[in-house]
Amino acid sequence: MDPTTPTLGRPEVDDDETVARLRDGDPDALARLFDQHADRIYNFCFRRTASWALAEDATSSVFLEVWRIRDRATTHDGQVLPWLYGVATNVCRNAARGQRRWTALQARTPRPEAQRDHAEEVAGRVDDERRMVRLVAALRQLPERDQQVLSLVAWDGLTYEQAAAALEVPVGTVRSRLSRSRHRLTALLAEGDDHPTTTPEDLR
Repeated sequence: MDPTTPTLGRPEVDDDETVARLRDGDPDALARLFDQHADRIYNFCFRRTASWALAEDATSSVFLEVWRIRDRATTHDGQVLPWLYGVATNVCRNAARGQRRWTALQARTPRPEAQRDHAEEVAGRVDDERRMVRLVAALRQLPERDQQVLSLVAWDGLTYEQAAAALEVPVGTVRSRLSRSRHRLTALLAEGDDHPTTTPEDLR
């Protein structure tokens, strides 16, 4: 998915109107949401699964779930992305329950030798996944509620208010969880100093 690719054939419509159409059962509204937000949801899912392939599957599942629960769709300050992140959080949480063995295996798997013309791209994706595996492994040592807040604010760029809307908690709760989780994650990554290329800055 290429975030630089322009959306063709769909005039700009604000999120409030799109959500209203979605709640009315308009399939074109779902297509519009996919056009506008699929890339960010894809990256969101990668950061939680540490696998591009799993992220692609999860992205599809997110938009299927969006259609299934369309009557609950809502915006926050005129933006639907916080709600989409809330849906994606649940989808990725369910996917992660069956993925822990895969994560452990990836962490132990030696880097394959790329031999084709697209070797550099493949190696880059492998490096991304190995780096993300380490970071996700550290992140998962935090309580799940702290993982969610840290990920939404530090990775996905939501404001405290938007993260609170996505998680359905008070803004003050977001602030306290974020401060606690940042300090804890920094300490966990410092303990894993045998992998110095993985740092707290990877969350930004």
